[in-house]
Amino acid sequence: MLRAELDAIDLKILRELQCDGRMTNVELSERVGISAPPCLRRVRKLEEAGIIEGYHAMLNAPKLGLDLVAFCMIGLKHQSESNLKAFAAATDGWAMVRQAWMVSGDSDFLLHCVAENLTKFQDFVIEVLTANEHVHTVRTMLTIRQVKKVGLVEI
Repeated sequence: MLRAELDAIDLKILRELQCDGRMTNVELSERVGISAPPCLRRVRKLEEAGIIEGYHAMLNAPKLGLDLVAFCMIGLKHQSESNLKAFAAATDGWAMVRQAWMVSGDSDFLLHCVAENLTKFQDFVIEVLTANEHVHTVRTMLTIRQVKKVGLVEI
């Protein structure tokens, strides 16, 4: 399903679900202005097309004792396909890394990390990131405060 195939109702469904993925199909259908059965069919079609990838609870990290959010910019020693794939695969095993992107520019990867505290984060940087055989440089940025938090896709 391409964006061109999405009509105004599909876009409304996506907007509403991105704001609140827990609402019932009946509530969703009322918000988008169609009856429940066709609304459910549309949602299923969006799921099957991979446009809706899943439903998640947004957790409050500090209330769970995870007070530090940081970003790491990683430069690899060599940007061969095998090294890029190996590093990308390694990120799967690092629980502290919540999201990872391969990027262009001065760095090869951007990692979004969440940790209990600065000590745990420093240990991860020193013992895991800089120790990785593919890593040449690690630059870190500690966050001060999140000032915006919305769905990842503007619809």
